[in-house]
Amino acid sequence: MVAAVAFVALVGAAGFRAVPSVFILPLQEEFGWSRAAVSSAVSVNLVLYGLTAPFAAALMERFGIRRVVAVALLLVAAGSGLTVFMTATWQLIVCWGVLVGLGTGSMALVFAATIAGRWFERHRGLVVGVLTAGGATGQLVFLPVLAVLVDRYGWRAAALTVTVAAAAVIPLVIAGIRDHPSDVGLRPYGAAPEPEPSDPAALDASGSPKPAVGAARAAGAALTGLATAVRSRAFWALAGGFFICGMSTNGLIGTHFIPAAHDHGMPEVTAAGLLAVVGIFDIVGTVASGWLTDRFDSRYLLVAYYALRGLGLAGLPLLLSSEPHPSMIAFIVVYGLDWVATVPPTIALCRSVFGPERAPVIFGWVFASHQLGAAVAAVAAGWVREATGTYTAAWYGAAFLCLVAAFLSATVHAGPADASPRGRPARRRVAVPVPADDTLPAPAG
Repeated sequence: MVAAVAFVALVGAAGFRAVPSVFILPLQEEFGWSRAAVSSAVSVNLVLYGLTAPFAAALMERFGIRRVVAVALLLVAAGSGLTVFMTATWQLIVCWGVLVGLGTGSMALVFAATIAGRWFERHRGLVVGVLTAGGATGQLVFLPVLAVLVDRYGWRAAALTVTVAAAAVIPLVIAGIRDHPSDVGLRPYGAAPEPEPSDPAALDASGSPKPAVGAARAAGAALTGLATAVRSRAFWALAGGFFICGMSTNGLIGTHFIPAAHDHGMPEVTAAGLLAVVGIFDIVGTVASGWLTDRFDSRYLLVAYYALRGLGLAGLPLLLSSEPHPSMIAFIVVYGLDWVATVPPTIALCRSVFGPERAPVIFGWVFASHQLGAAVAAVAAGWVREATGTYTAAWYGAAFLCLVAAFLSATVHAGPADASPRGRPARRRVAVPVPADDTLPAPAG
């Protein structure tokens, strides 16, 4: 039940993530703002979306998942609704960039990782895949609707639609989300039964007493996690790969595919429909990636995902045209399957290298690098378009970087997995500190 409500909440928050690509052209036409100026507001949104994530993981420890997610949805609703009154680019940055960036960043993939880590021992990778697919489902549900609303009624109607959708999820989160399985007298799914202390609410997801932390210590936990992570080569490899992942998805395709297709004569609604198809296959690809992560080496999965994405981007300049055609549909399908398939194996590697307790916060920093990459690509691709008149250099540059991400993923030295392949019970292991040179001691046995 908690996973289902989390899925719906992620769908509601994903509505605004579908907005940038369908708003760029209408804002250009109404206010005369350049594509680079609008892309700058998108960049602020993406940066805050990423940088908020590690602190949100710590705040969820202090104030609880339910409160943090409810406030996050409220920020998304407020930021989207206030855009209808804007008349200047700084207002776009405040509403679209700051408010919505903070709101979506307080949920993001850290929310999915926290839910899966606390509530599931068995099938954790599959659950992460399903929850991650919530964002793709939001794009699938909202993008064609928003494109039609913009086309028929203007961009303000689309912004208000997102406001209503995000606000409607808040009561569901308050009623359906609980912070720990022990809050309702349960153990994590698939966990062995253990004796409960006299106060079940004092347990964390693993059955250990919850630490008492304050707001200041919650922020300190996020910074401590970063200080631990930066001493590890594995962190830099994961963060570097995810930086490129963000560049090649949210920052480049998510923000600029519709304007790029429009440059080739494709109607905006048609291009939005193609991105919605990406959303459909993203659900399939992410869930399948979660299933594969429970069974195969996550490093090799990441190598395959990034290499495949790079090949797709290298061919995109030859595929764009005024009408969809079979080769373009093939690109959309393949890119959709690969869109966020990188998330389950990346989370699994964070747990394996840094341990289950530190993993959510450290993954929050890895995800922050993802959004920094997206922000860089959103601005850089806008500048490339303004300077050259096309996006060709942006497509080829991102294709090369995806191959770099594949190489970085292959260099990660992971510890023993939390769950053994093919559903066999994982061995109980003792957490060990991660040395500065990233050389982990061999597991016993």
